[in-house]
Amino acid sequence: MRTLIVGAGALGGVIGARLLFSGVDVSFATRDAQKADQLRARGLRVTGCGPSIHVDVRNARALDAWSQRFELIILATKAHDVPDCAHLLAANGTLLPIQNGITADRPSSLGGLSNLGATMLSTGDYEQRNFGHLLLGALRDEDLDRAELVGLHLRQGIDARVSRNIRGAMWSKLLINCSVTTIGALAGTSMRGYIELPEGRALFDAAYDEALTVAQAAKVRLEPMVVDPRPPADRDAWVRSLLSAYGDLQPSMLQDLQRGRPTEIDVINGAVVARGRELNVPVPVNTAITERIRSISRGATKPSLELLRATLCPCRRSTGTT
Repeated sequence: MRTLIVGAGALGGVIGARLLFSGVDVSFATRDAQKADQLRARGLRVTGCGPSIHVDVRNARALDAWSQRFELIILATKAHDVPDCAHLLAANGTLLPIQNGITADRPSSLGGLSNLGATMLSTGDYEQRNFGHLLLGALRDEDLDRAELVGLHLRQGIDARVSRNIRGAMWSKLLINCSVTTIGALAGTSMRGYIELPEGRALFDAAYDEALTVAQAAKVRLEPMVVDPRPPADRDAWVRSLLSAYGDLQPSMLQDLQRGRPTEIDVINGAVVARGRELNVPVPVNTAITERIRSISRGATKPSLELLRATLCPCRRSTGTT
C-alpha cells in the first residue's frame, strides 16, 4: 500500500519513522522544498519511549511537487492547515486524517485520532513521550473493510487499532481536549499546574460537563478512552486518572500560542460551541474559553492563571453557579 504522510511534525515524523524502520514504503509531503531537503539529508531519528531508531528518507518533496498517486494518504497536519491532496489519491485510495477536534467528512476518508505523545526537537529529530497508539475507523458502513485493511497495513510498524465507533471515540477525545488542553493553554501551564486550584478545577468541570451535554444532545455514543467519558457523581478519582495520563504534558495548544502559530480552537471548543447552538444547548463556558484563546492568538493578552480566573467569573454568572 503506497503511503504518503502529509506533515513531518512530531506525529507524522514518528509514524513515518516507525513504518520505514519496519520496511514499509513511505513518502513524505512537506510544506516547502527546504524541509523536504532536510529530511532527505538527515533522515528521521526517534528517541524516548520504544526502541531508538534512525532511518534514511529517500522520498520527501514539497506537497505541490508530488504527482504520483498513493493508496493511503495520512494527514498529520493541524486541523486548520489541511492541504488539498485528493488529487494524489489512487483509485479507491484512502484519506486518513489524524487530527484533533471534529472536522467535516471527506470522500474516501476514515476517522482517526492519536494518543501518541511526541515532540519534534528539530526537523527529522523526535522524542516519543509515551507508548500511545493510533485509533481509526469507518465513518460510513461501506468503509468498514477499508478501515480494517488500513489498520492491518499500519500495524506493520505502529500500534494501530480499529474502532467500530470512531465518531464516538473522536468526541470522547474532544471532551478531554476542550477541558484538559485548552484550559492549560489558557492558564499557561500543564493540567497539574491548574487542576488543584479551586478556580482551575471549577473551570475544568464546567467546560467538560458542558461539552458532554452537547455530545449527549447530539446522541453521540461515547467511547471509553483513558477514563469513562461520563464521570461519576464523586469524580475525584476520575480526575486523578486523567491527571495521571495528562498531568505533566505541556498542552500542544499552549505550544502553538508560544510559537505564534494558529491554534485548533475552532475545531475543539469552537466545535462544541457551534454544535451546542445548533442543538439549543447553552455553551457559555466553551464560548468564553474560545474567545479567550482567540484573544491570546491576536496578542491582546497572554496565558496566565489570572486569565483562567477572569474566564471563570463571567461563566459563573451566566450559569448561575457560585
